[in-house]
Amino acid sequence: MKYKDALTTSMTLLGQVDNTIFLGQSIVYPGHAMFHTLRGVPLEKKIEMPVAEELQMGISAGLALEGYLPISIFPRMDFLMCCMNQLVNHLDKIEQMSCGQYRPKVIIRTSIGSVSPLNPGPQHCQDHIGTLRKALKNIPVWACKSSQGVLLNYEVAMKYEGSVVLVEYTDLYEEES
Repeated sequence: MKYKDALTTSMTLLGQVDNTIFLGQSIVYPGHAMFHTLRGVPLEKKIEMPVAEELQMGISAGLALEGYLPISIFPRMDFLMCCMNQLVNHLDKIEQMSCGQYRPKVIIRTSIGSVSPLNPGPQHCQDHIGTLRKALKNIPVWACKSSQGVLLNYEVAMKYEGSVVLVEYTDLYEEES
């Protein structure tokens, strides 16, 4: 199975869960490689966001507190870094700040951008996995390095009690694994 097909399968399965809602840039309208992996997600479950990463993460946390399971999509890991306040100081710490009263669950989907056939430049293809793992105390960061890894990580993310960050590799989208 191709890597992208595993992502499409995972997103379709998540789209069938009653309380899921997908939000991010270019998820209703094409604009990046992740768009095509969302073709099996019902349109009414998608919220197109502007380029406002911190706002998106804040909305995701709020939706999670209201009982939704947000799938918050950041097409490039470089731009996930723009929402570090909401991710590190809020979503990651809400359970502690509320003395265990709240534990919002958000599945955060991001990718390390492709460098071929055209290198998009240094702010579109960086790997910040190590930085995220150091900064996040309660949210795991999982790398999806194969199609089997994609399927397993998204399956485990659905069962996991808290939020997770899943990192994809855009260079693998057309490869068999």
